[in-house]
Amino acid sequence: MPVGLDSYLGVHAEALKVQTQRMDVLANNLANVDTPGYKARDIDFRTALAAAGSTEAGVTLTTTDAKDIAVNATSEGGAALKYRVPLAPSLDGNTVDSQQEQAAFADNTVHYQATLTFLSMRLRNLVTAITGQ
Repeated sequence: MPVGLDSYLGVHAEALKVQTQRMDVLANNLANVDTPGYKARDIDFRTALAAAGSTEAGVTLTTTDAKDIAVNATSEGGAALKYRVPLAPSLDGNTVDSQQEQAAFADNTVHYQATLTFLSMRLRNLVTAITGQ
């Protein structure tokens, strides 16, 4: 019975994409730590992964008039971006907490590396099965 590569790798290929998107968002937050009025954003990994894995079409907004503003609530790949609630907002309106962002970035890096290791082992097992060595 043939098994597709996507089903063999499971959800980990999609997880890698979402983790990459989250890393970009967190790096953007860190880059704007001193920008007045910048609002820190983050990706909820569980909902983003669920959205990436679902095959049903999501709800889309349509405009009915030329004066309507086009709204895009998702980033590339469908991962919903959310604003982070600040623990201690600054006077200039910036909501980025550099320590919190660095901790989230480090945590995401560990998960990203673990996903890469898992995918590497799965592919190595597949090569071993194919070559018989």
